[in-house]
Amino acid sequence: MSAAAAGAARRARTGRAGTAAALLAVASVVALRLWAVEPLVVVSDSMEPTLPEGGLVLLLRSGSPEGRAVPGSLVVFADPGDGHSTVKRVVAAGGQTVAIEDSVLVVDGTPVDEPFVDHSRIDGTWFGPVAVPPGHVFVLGDNRSPSVDSRDYGSVPASAVEATVLLPPGP
Repeated sequence: MSAAAAGAARRARTGRAGTAAALLAVASVVALRLWAVEPLVVVSDSMEPTLPEGGLVLLLRSGSPEGRAVPGSLVVFADPGDGHSTVKRVVAAGGQTVAIEDSVLVVDGTPVDEPFVDHSRIDGTWFGPVAVPPGHVFVLGDNRSPSVDSRDYGSVPASAVEATVLLPPGP
């Protein structure tokens, strides 16, 4: 085989390998988008200042719903009132007791440090205590005053959690 023919054969193999690699990369991105990571635009101010209204977050949809719904995590689920995707923070899990005492979150009788909550905006807020049923989570918006959350519609089944927020990260 001549040097020119050998070079042409190498280029053809390289071209096929490059095309295959490109197709694999595209398929991986599509699969990741469909089954694991998804963008979401925040449509309310209930999670401010953590997630500003109009901001973009990335959601992780992999793993079991119960594994995603741990206290402190930002989760997405269908709002029980209107069915739209909503983002809230899990503050307690099944078996725990939740209260808000003069704007301070209290879980199992212990005040919770929440540096992401502007307490000056929720001064004088009282709620509970309520027990979170097994297999459920109690969710609150970081911007407590306008937030419609578990104080309004009760605990959310952990199995209803569709995703966790990846970016921006929680505290």
